[in-house]
Amino acid sequence: MSEQDSVPGSLLGVLEIGEEEIAEVVRVLRRKTMFRFLHDEATSESAQLERWYREQVGTDYALALGGGGTGALICALVGLGIGSGDEVIVPGYTYIATAAACLMVGAIPVLAEIDASLTLDPADVEAKIGPHTRAVIPVHMRGTPARMDAIRAIADRKGIQVLEDCAQANGASYQGRPVGSWGHAGAFSLQHYKVVTAGEAGVVTTSDPEVYRRAAIRHDSAMQFWREDADWPSFAGENMRLDELRAALALVQVRRIGGILSVCRSIKARLREGVRDLPGVRLQELPCAEGDCGITFAFFLPDPATARTFSEKLEARGVPTATIYNKRIPDRHIYTAWDYVLGQKTHDPSGWPWTAARRPIAYDRDMLPRTLDLLGRCLAIGINQQWRPHHADRVVEAIRSVHEELGLG
Repeated sequence: MSEQDSVPGSLLGVLEIGEEEIAEVVRVLRRKTMFRFLHDEATSESAQLERWYREQVGTDYALALGGGGTGALICALVGLGIGSGDEVIVPGYTYIATAAACLMVGAIPVLAEIDASLTLDPADVEAKIGPHTRAVIPVHMRGTPARMDAIRAIADRKGIQVLEDCAQANGASYQGRPVGSWGHAGAFSLQHYKVVTAGEAGVVTTSDPEVYRRAAIRHDSAMQFWREDADWPSFAGENMRLDELRAALALVQVRRIGGILSVCRSIKARLREGVRDLPGVRLQELPCAEGDCGITFAFFLPDPATARTFSEKLEARGVPTATIYNKRIPDRHIYTAWDYVLGQKTHDPSGWPWTAARRPIAYDRDMLPRTLDLLGRCLAIGINQQWRPHHADRVVEAIRSVHEELGLG
C-alpha cells in the first residue's frame, strides 16, 4: 500500500480545527471576558453550547463544564443522588473514567459483561442488580449505541437510575432518538480524541430539573449565587466551570458533527459489506446501525491466536488494527488493567469509598470471561472523515487477502 493511499488515522474533530475555530477563540480573547457569568444567556458561549445540546439531544437541560467526560459523569452521578456505598453497574470494557467517576462520589462500581456489540450486555446487567444497586452506566463504546431499550426497561422494572456515558458517541442515536436522552442523564466529552473537541470539556444532559440543579452545584460551589432566579440546593461543590474560550471552540466544533459522521458511516458500511461473506469472520453486532457513529470497524475471529496472526498480517499490508495484543486498544479501557479498582486502592486514609460498601466486594482479572473472550478475538480499525472509498476498498482487499492466506472458513 503506497504512502499516498495509506489508511488514514482515527483522530476526528481535532483534524477539523481551522480558521473558524481560531477566529472564535481570538474573538473571545479580545473581549477579555473569559468567565461565562459576565455574559447573559444570549451572549455567553457556554450558554449557547448548552442550548445546542438541549436542542440536539432533546432534553430540557444541559450543563456545559470544564471537567471533560469524567467531570460530566461525576456531576451527573451527584445529580442522580448517587453516593457513598451505592452500587453502580459499569461495563468491563470502557475508559477507566466510567468506574473512576463512581469512586469519586463514593459509589462502588460493579463490573458487568459486554456482548458482541462491544457494549453492556443487558442480561448481565439484570443478573448483577442487587439490593444496593442504584444505577447503571451503559457506555456507547467506540461510537456504537448500547441496547438502550432493553437496559432502560430493566432499570425501570428494578427501580434504578440510568446514566448514559456518551463520551465516545457525540452524534449517535438509538432507534431514532439521540443518545443522552434515553437515560435519566447523559454525559458527553469534548476531549482531544473525541468526535469533536474543545480540548477538555464535558456536557451533562437531563430532563429532570433536580438532577440538573444538583449536577450544576457539584460543578460550581457558587452556582446558586450566579443563578438567583432558581431554588437551588445547597451543598459543597467545586470548580468545573467551562471558560468561554473552550466553549467558543466547542460551538464551532459541534456544528461539524454531521459532516464528520456522514463520511464515517458510509465508510463503515462499505467495509462491512465488503467482508460480511467471509467464513470465520463475525462482524460486530450493531444494536442500531443507522445511529452508529461509524468511527470504528470491528470484527471477531474464531480464536485469540487467529486474531493475533490476522492483525499482524494486516499490519504488514499497511492496515493498522487495534487489538489487546498491540495495545491500540489501550489497557486503560479494559477492566483487567484498572489497578485501583481491582486492588481497591484509595487516596483517603480511612479507606473510603471501599469502607462504605454495604457488602463484601471482590474483583479479579478473570471475573468477566465473556468480555475477555470477545476482546481477545476482536480486531478494530478506527475510521475518520479523511477516509475515502478507495481506502475502504484497500482495507477490504487486505482483509480478504489475509483471510485467504490463513485458509479460514
